[in-house]
Amino acid sequence: MNATWSQILLQLRQSLPEGVCKVWLEPLSADVKDGGPGGADEAADAWELRLTAPNDFVAAWVRDRLRQPILQAAAAVRGVAPALTVQAAAASAKKPGLPEPLTPETLARSLPTAPAVLASSSQLTLPVHLPRVEGARPLNIQGWKHSFEDFVVGPCNQLAHAAACNMLQTSAPVDMLFLCSSAGLGKTHLTQAVGKALCLEADKRSVQVAYLTAEEFTTQFVQASKFGNMGDFKERFRRLDMLLLEDVHFLRNKDKTQEELLATIKALQDRGGRVVLTSSFAPRDLAGVDSQLVSRFCSGFVASIERPNKDTRLHILHEKARRSCVILPENVADMLAERVTGDVRILESCVHNLALKARLLGRPVNEEMALEVIRSVARSNSELSLEAVVDLVCRSFQLSPSQLASRSRRQDLVVARNTAFYLLRKHTDMTLEEIGERFNRRHSTVLKGITGLEREMSRQSPLGRQITHTVGLIERRSLNA
Repeated sequence: MNATWSQILLQLRQSLPEGVCKVWLEPLSADVKDGGPGGADEAADAWELRLTAPNDFVAAWVRDRLRQPILQAAAAVRGVAPALTVQAAAASAKKPGLPEPLTPETLARSLPTAPAVLASSSQLTLPVHLPRVEGARPLNIQGWKHSFEDFVVGPCNQLAHAAACNMLQTSAPVDMLFLCSSAGLGKTHLTQAVGKALCLEADKRSVQVAYLTAEEFTTQFVQASKFGNMGDFKERFRRLDMLLLEDVHFLRNKDKTQEELLATIKALQDRGGRVVLTSSFAPRDLAGVDSQLVSRFCSGFVASIERPNKDTRLHILHEKARRSCVILPENVADMLAERVTGDVRILESCVHNLALKARLLGRPVNEEMALEVIRSVARSNSELSLEAVVDLVCRSFQLSPSQLASRSRRQDLVVARNTAFYLLRKHTDMTLEEIGERFNRRHSTVLKGITGLEREMSRQSPLGRQITHTVGLIERRSLNA
């Protein structure tokens, strides 16, 4: 590595998050030329810094987001800022091959350094031309809501982010990524970022990508079985280059769908394709899922995403404010970061509501405005305890703690109990086993309760709407708990 660039990297590591340096800066190669691009007409101390990125995507990201920090760090090293150019390396003509087997050595070579975010389109394409998977999300660039550019990297998600970037790299040691976390921490963001980056970089007529939920996969499978279209169904999914499948915990006890998904993943991987899966639970916690399918999930790289710390929450707030074109005073940002500690979607919702409120009132954002927003959309600043959740659920459902912990299968008690399981999983660090122990249940019972509640809420049935409303009330009440 160029000595000057090494010193610049040392400077950048002092001011930028470690994940940014690993994913976006370390893959760059540098060439330093004294005298600058103007030759003899330049000042005596002029110089030029040429950075080469693995591909156009990384080059554009560095130019747009890191140009100023690099210039400042370079000026600190050499005393004067250079003429900076960032370009992409020439595309490689290598064809895709089967990934290396997962070993500690191959993982160490790839994930910690997170080198190239994307391979060239020639490396990603396969010579197939198939119709788009019916029912899958739009695959044009505008159809993706999230991207790598607006994902804030911190200690809580650094490994998952690096692993997602590596899924788009031919030399990645694994061909399957399993992302797991509680709701609202970034699984969908990273999954869509992979899809958008692939569509941005590759020839969409040659690369086949499907993005859908496990529930949608199940619906399509059932319909294909019912109407005798299994041949078309298998052809669509088993010839993909990339399958992005969300919420695989919804496959619980769906034996035929699990069998088909296992066959799909095997066929896809045999062809050199890639798979990204997400779930609210780690593979080994997926009760009601066939052991062969769980084993296949575990054979890939499993990356969990934790709740963000305060520094990361502040970074998220400022990034969202920038994109919402609203000025967020430091005292307001600090208040939000202190009080909203879990779901990143709620954090972003606070900024969105603040921006809207400020525009409607024609006033700048202030603490009073922030407090109103927190009371209406956010939960408590402190982590909810088991006792607090039990108390809030009992008050909301008008039950006693003994009724909540009873073995009764009465519907109102089951819904209340599952609500407690859901809240404990979402707002505490308790594992499924720990929650089950406190309620004298097996962890598989806890998992069944949570997935059943989430399914009902997602369907927006009368019961689902009632549960969503009750959960929201409990979370808001926790502000004063």
